[in-house]
Amino acid sequence: MHRRKFCGAVTGAAVAVPLPAARRAVGSSDVLRARKGLENLTSLDQARGGHAALEKVALAGARDTLELQQRAATQRIRQRLFSVAADYTAAAAWSCVDARQLDRAQQHLNEALRLAGMAQDITAQMRVWNATALLAHQRREYGEAVAAAQAAQATSITRRDPFFGSLAHARAAVGHANCDDRQSALRSLGHAEDALAKADERPRPGWVAFYGPAELHALAAILHDRVGSPAEAEAASYRALSALPEKYRRNRAMTIVRLALAQLHQGDIDRGCATTADAFALMVGHPLPGRLRVVLGDFHRDLLTLAPTAAVTREWGDRYRSEWSPA
Repeated sequence: MHRRKFCGAVTGAAVAVPLPAARRAVGSSDVLRARKGLENLTSLDQARGGHAALEKVALAGARDTLELQQRAATQRIRQRLFSVAADYTAAAAWSCVDARQLDRAQQHLNEALRLAGMAQDITAQMRVWNATALLAHQRREYGEAVAAAQAAQATSITRRDPFFGSLAHARAAVGHANCDDRQSALRSLGHAEDALAKADERPRPGWVAFYGPAELHALAAILHDRVGSPAEAEAASYRALSALPEKYRRNRAMTIVRLALAQLHQGDIDRGCATTADAFALMVGHPLPGRLRVVLGDFHRDLLTLAPTAAVTREWGDRYRSEWSPA
């Protein structure tokens, strides 16, 4: 057996998909080893967010896994390998969404959905629809984001496991809020909260480890800010930060900027500007992911709208423009 390694970014993270000797059939142990590389990708995303090296590593993992399926010992093994390849491809897509490489993200999501269908893997399908909803949100195609969230709700995994049902309802809630449908947004948020309260502690794939009470609070903060309730958004952001594990550095930075936006939308300009400093400090040493830059851009735009001539506005732009602006 030999091993092909692909290094990801400056952290030294690598995906290693073992390739068995040419004449040996591929079995369950090979599937498990192929899937293990996904754990490294999840950890790297949690720390740094999406970037080109992560996408490259994920696509390499998908290619190697698809090579393995050509020598699968059984049809069941072949389907499991298609499932692993779907997860690698979805990881590449998510990295592109986070890095704001949106056209590439769509290409990867199309391929991930195809592979998930070949695998007959309902969890992988749910993952793709979840990422599709996020991609539509980034493109400001809010009706499509709602449709993708509803497609996620229609997967059978949401009926088997309320945890996934909660995530799908949460995506729909934000989509409805962006469509200015306050009633539907709050109703979907309530469904998400009810479903999460029913979820148990069963094992789940690593990609969904980000979701839980903290993430639901963070999504609720976005919703409340969108529907014109910034005080509720601020409170939800604080709840999210109190529950969010330290290792989710990118997610914490996103939540901090959402908190700053909620403060700004209540007219507390000085406090909002001061809050953003924590996000920059949290991500120091790494380029800011594209999604985070966009939210910081939203903050700067609203700051200019509310206080175009204030000294704090000029100082914020002078201090942070080089950090949040695209290279």
